[in-house]
Amino acid sequence: MRIISGTNKGRRITAPKKLPVRPTTDMAKEALFNILANQFHPGSISILDLFAGTGNISYEFASRGAEMVTAVDENFECVKFIKKTTAELDFNISVIKSDVYKYLEKSSAKFDVVFADPPYNFDQESFAKIADLTFANKILKPEGLLIIEHWKRTDLSTVENFEEVRNYGNSAFSFFR
Repeated sequence: MRIISGTNKGRRITAPKKLPVRPTTDMAKEALFNILANQFHPGSISILDLFAGTGNISYEFASRGAEMVTAVDENFECVKFIKKTTAELDFNISVIKSDVYKYLEKSSAKFDVVFADPPYNFDQESFAKIADLTFANKILKPEGLLIIEHWKRTDLSTVENFEEVRNYGNSAFSFFR
């Protein structure tokens, strides 16, 4: 994986093979950040990266100057890798080891963008729970955006607050406001 833009543009990051992850492809990530560039100024936004895995999305936001990035994952090895990489790149990323649902239930923090990249084999109810908790607990700031990455054949259009879906290869991003 690589960082596409910002202070660390072109930087390659190699995650240990033992991590149980599926990083967002460069093509999908570039398309996502092109969409976000039209809606947010990167230097003034706060980001919550759920199911952070390798930290791929967190690093991209941090490289582009996001004001605050919080990465949440429950896997100890993923958290350890993100912390190590964050220190090496001198990024301001807060890394939290937690179950995502528990974090969403207890957090009082507010974010401009919440990005969730759960396992593609989640059932409809598990995907919907991410959106439900995000909105019920007011995790998003006014005009904030929830983005859930999923397999292109997963349909989240019936989930409350759904706005649109964009497909990139086998991946899709569903947007919620």
